[in-house]
Amino acid sequence: MEHLVDHMRTSYHSVHEPTCGVCKKHCRSFESLREHLIGPLPKQECKSLFNIRGCRFCLAILDSPYALRVHQDRCQLAGVNYGILAHMANLGLRDGLTIDNGYSRGPQVVALACKMVGGGSDRSLDLCARVCIIDENENIIFHSYVKPPIPVTNYRYETTGIRPEHLRDAMPSRQVQRRIQDFLCNGEPMWKIRSPRGGKARILVGHGLDHDLDKMQIEYPPIMLRDTAKYPPLMKTSKLSNSLKYLTQAYLGYDIQNGIQDPYEDCVATMRLYLRMRRQVHRREDYPLASDPQNRNNFASWRQSELERMSPEEMLAISRSDYYCWCLDSA
Repeated sequence: MEHLVDHMRTSYHSVHEPTCGVCKKHCRSFESLREHLIGPLPKQECKSLFNIRGCRFCLAILDSPYALRVHQDRCQLAGVNYGILAHMANLGLRDGLTIDNGYSRGPQVVALACKMVGGGSDRSLDLCARVCIIDENENIIFHSYVKPPIPVTNYRYETTGIRPEHLRDAMPSRQVQRRIQDFLCNGEPMWKIRSPRGGKARILVGHGLDHDLDKMQIEYPPIMLRDTAKYPPLMKTSKLSNSLKYLTQAYLGYDIQNGIQDPYEDCVATMRLYLRMRRQVHRREDYPLASDPQNRNNFASWRQSELERMSPEEMLAISRSDYYCWCLDSA
């Protein structure tokens, strides 16, 4: 029991973790759950049932093989139409960035993606040259080519599809930065953006958002970011980030970033991943985070004797997550 208490004190198990539908094991990430169910060293009882009634995308266990077929048809999504992507490549400025001062009901969620060209003498400096923002319904709010502040030395055409003529009359990077910053804050002063569910500011979804925002010189509070590269349930068991290409193939069931890449396609993928994570149903808790002051003493050392008398279920009931679960955005 002493070892179990020490384990619970450092593992932060909670109702928000991916859980095996057979043995109810709590896993740190979906990749850990996938290894538990499929391999390379799966639990055989769980693997046998998963092979018959398990969804290979969301890893849920269904009631019957028929229920699995119906579920998996909905769980596997279709990719973005390539005719749309071809149109997007030739699309100039589309600017629907507006400030509504929070009159819309509930927190608004948008996804952002950029494509970078190279700068500097060694052509390795990332410069934002194209940006796209969409809403929850995958409608384009903003799309623009961006004129970098320094000369481009490598257009990386094989992956970006960007040519010199695209940037010749493009919107200057400083103007793009200011427009997007104002749109995200939505009339809310930066110092007031403190709660992930409060205020008028918009929730921003993306993959590798720290890098994208840095290259556009946009400051935005981390509490408002939903980054699929840093969300613990979507990371590798080694706690490193998965690529967006892998996450889309593994959890949405289609391929992206084949050949020339489009920021709209990346926006759609990150928004779909976010919505899938947000729609997960977890038991509601008044104070869901281990960092909440109310949970500070849940596993305090002075409670050791009391904790050792608890059952594993009782300890799990007082254990809290050390990360913000996206299901809380729908609370």
